[in-house]
Amino acid sequence: QLQASGGGLVQAGGSLRLSCAASGFTFSNYHMGWFRQAPGKEREFVGAINWSSGSTYLPGSVKGRFTIARDNAKNTVYLQMNSAKREDTAVYYCAADTLWGRIATVRGMGVPYWGQGTQVTVSS
Repeated sequence: QLQASGGGLVQAGGSLRLSCAASGFTFSNYHMGWFRQAPGKEREFVGAINWSSGSTYLPGSVKGRFTIARDNAKNTVYLQMNSAKREDTAVYYCAADTLWGRIATVRGMGVPYWGQGTQVTVSS
């Protein structure tokens, strides 16, 4: 089970940190990812963190503004959002997968575990 939290309203240029608490599986053996979906748009990859190396991969749309971190002791993955833009407004979902080549993709097709989503709204 994945439980995302931390969403809310943030002004453009502001910061927000999302959290995703995992349970029911061995968190430290799973790659973790974040995706988002805005109204009327397809789901979009926001970033992922590798369970083995700890390396992260973020797309150009958020690279330099967002960071991903994980705390295996707390079974939690975080998405730190800085310099928020209006186009970051979306429902954000965390996800878990044992396959890096599946979670670090544009749509995350086939990723087995998803959280319920948390709304992020960026106001101007």
